[in-house]
Amino acid sequence: MEKIRAAVVQMVSSADPAANIRAMRRLVRQAADAGAGWVLLPEYWPLMGHADTDKLALAEPFGAGRFQTALAEAAAECGVVLFGGTIPLHSGEAGKVLNSMLVYGRDGALLGRYDKMHLFGYSGLGERYAEADTIAAGGSVPKLAADGWPLAQGICYDLRFPEFFRAQAPFAALLLPAAFTYTTGKAHWELLLRARAVENQCYVLAAGQGGTHESGRRTFGHSMIVDPWGDILAVLPEGEGVITADLDPVRLNSVRTRLPALAHRVL
Repeated sequence: MEKIRAAVVQMVSSADPAANIRAMRRLVRQAADAGAGWVLLPEYWPLMGHADTDKLALAEPFGAGRFQTALAEAAAECGVVLFGGTIPLHSGEAGKVLNSMLVYGRDGALLGRYDKMHLFGYSGLGERYAEADTIAAGGSVPKLAADGWPLAQGICYDLRFPEFFRAQAPFAALLLPAAFTYTTGKAHWELLLRARAVENQCYVLAAGQGGTHESGRRTFGHSMIVDPWGDILAVLPEGEGVITADLDPVRLNSVRTRLPALAHRVL
């Protein structure tokens, strides 16, 4: 593995997919201009609709569609590995989509696909979310690597399940697009990200939605890059933007050598 500069994109996506595509392409170019070799987009970057059902009409068949085309073109035009946040794909189940992260290489070719497995549900303080009403759960997590770095991947609510990531070991960095609610994010977002970094002694890249959307929903933002010791290398509290940090295998190996917790595991 060699040092790589990674970028995390934060968006405040609207209910207009065309505007969101334009924003995505502009922000990926901004990341590339900052020297990033990897770029991570947030969950639901193409649409934060007025209702959870809005995404059903925009779902694409795997391998074709304007969202997939835009991601492949952005990766190739900017020469980056693009971890494409999430887009809605056909699930084969009536009234439900898959919430999928597609990864594209520097030539625009597809490198990986992960369909979100853990579906968020929450009620309290005047809010209610039930992803299972409109999303079909994925069934497996394929192996993923980029530039010689073994990677773990998850989407938003997956963050709360440490065994989900341990099952993907070994990996050196964890990629997580998200759209955490303000309520749950304020309580747990940083805590969970740093915990996943410390327990897996890995870099964590987390891209969030970060602001108040047209529907009135407020997302927490605080997109973040965390190092294997749990130190926060970069964070963007709210609003649209890009953060970057260098992922250094020397730092990774130093943490794992000085405190070889992964080698000490019993279970």
